[in-house]
Amino acid sequence: MTTTTLKIIALVAMLLDHIGVFIPNMPEYLRWIGRIAAPIFIYFVGIGYRHTTNKKKFLLRLYIASVGMALVNLVLIAMPGSNYNDNYNFFAPLFLIGLFLYAIEKKKFTYILLWQLISAVPIIFFIEFVVTNKLLDEYFLGAVLGNSLFVEGGILFVLLGVGFYYFQTKKQLTLYYLLFSALIFVITIKRGHMFELHNRLFFKFGDIQWLMLLALPLLLLYNGKKGVGLKYFFYFFYPIHIIVLYFIGRSLQ
Repeated sequence: MTTTTLKIIALVAMLLDHIGVFIPNMPEYLRWIGRIAAPIFIYFVGIGYRHTTNKKKFLLRLYIASVGMALVNLVLIAMPGSNYNDNYNFFAPLFLIGLFLYAIEKKKFTYILLWQLISAVPIIFFIEFVVTNKLLDEYFLGAVLGNSLFVEGGILFVLLGVGFYYFQTKKQLTLYYLLFSALIFVITIKRGHMFELHNRLFFKFGDIQWLMLLALPLLLLYNGKKGVGLKYFFYFFYPIHIIVLYFIGRSLQ
């Protein structure tokens, strides 16, 4: 399968997942299907980073998309009578994956780790002592400041993306992904007995996130070819489908 084919499969899975989130009384299996979307998009941000001719422009595009989606979330939450109580911004972890890869490539990984620590201070300060809507500002500030602890998927999505980038053969990919999915499953089982820092670091995940393992057969079918592209289609589809589904769901409640 080409890049385009796999991204379209991921897009459809994501759409079904979010239909299950926003539209009342939808079957639970829509959420199960949706678990395959994130790993596919994460895998291809590494592919995109590897093949782009301008890595800084690539990162800037992802950052703009991330901050733009954070602003969309702000607007939806601030609307009168809004019941929008979550922040969907998958661009944020994708940007951070690219940023971590760039830092590793340029041998500046220490700087990016230092920034994660430094930028966490104002985020924690704001969500603990200044603002009332912690979910809003935690994710918004995480996107703006580029902090992997405060974005969708947390540090685990970033680690998954970095691992995908460096474990390129099908054997390496399979082993890494199986171990990673097993880790997610164990954390899911044990998380109720762990402390708050653990949840902040690892649990931007739901209890069914381990079903992301189902994406592995699709990733193994990747043939290394780009396909027809549709690069900007995916950038625009994400915020538009969130907005449309939110208003449909709101009208049905």
